[in-house]
Amino acid sequence: MEIVIYILLGLTSVVGLAFIIERAIALQWRKVVPAEIETAVQSCRMREDVAMLRRVCEQKPSPLGRLLIQSSDHLDWPKAENEAALETKARHEVVNLERGLVVLEIIVGIAPLLGLVGTIAGMMTLFREIGPNGPEAGKLASGIALILRATLWGLLIAIPSLITWSYFSKKIEILTVEMETLCDQFLRRQYREEKESELEKETKPVKKEAKEVKEAVK
Repeated sequence: MEIVIYILLGLTSVVGLAFIIERAIALQWRKVVPAEIETAVQSCRMREDVAMLRRVCEQKPSPLGRLLIQSSDHLDWPKAENEAALETKARHEVVNLERGLVVLEIIVGIAPLLGLVGTIAGMMTLFREIGPNGPEAGKLASGIALILRATLWGLLIAIPSLITWSYFSKKIEILTVEMETLCDQFLRRQYREEKESELEKETKPVKKEAKEVKEAVK
């Protein structure tokens, strides 16, 4: 029984370490919010600049790039519909960023429990081997040390997993806020330009009529 527990603890530690390394690589800032795309968003002020932004997003595949490409594809939609579609796409991207965190969360819960099971199983074995004349002090101490090792390993696996799970969760939250800010900035600029051009078209006839009235008065 103890051997099975130690094998499970070993597998748990390997799986946890693999997901920690994988998420540490995937959640790098430059892979989620590339600096080149941030710069392109800052430079994209007119509809004519959207092609440049799309080109940069395609050259730097990333969650932010995919969100901006979708937004630029739907610029002919009303702003509310474009924002709704963007929110749906953003939820998918956040789910992809959170992939693997649930495994770390499970490891945080089961590693100490596996250690505790190993401790209980070891104690049962130890007490079963105690003879009628009582246990030898040295053998008893050695057995207890062996039993508590299972609990120690469980905690040593759970604590780093808890730390990295908390760190990755906070980092995803920060990355999500940054992507939301940049996408909102892009949409506001594009639809503001459209509104200004429509307003200019509406005011042109008024200005023309005012000019004609002024000339007629003269």
